[in-house]
Amino acid sequence: MARTNPLQFIQQTRSEISKVIWPTRREVMLTTVMVFIMATLTAIFFSVIDILIRNGLQGILNLFG
Repeated sequence: MARTNPLQFIQQTRSEISKVIWPTRREVMLTTVMVFIMATLTAIFFSVIDILIRNGLQGILNLFG
C-alpha cells in the first residue's frame, strides 16, 4: 500500500469531511428525545418483568417453604 504524505492526508481528510451531511439542531433534539423515551420504556418493561419474576418465585418458595 502506497504511503501518502501528511499534506495529502489532510487534504483527503478535509475532502471526506466535506461530504458528511451533518444533522440539523431539530434532528438532534428529536433523536435525543426518542432515545430518552425508548430508554424509559425499556426500563419500565424490565422493571415489570423483574417484579413478575420475583413475585412468581416468592409464590413458589412459599408453597414449598
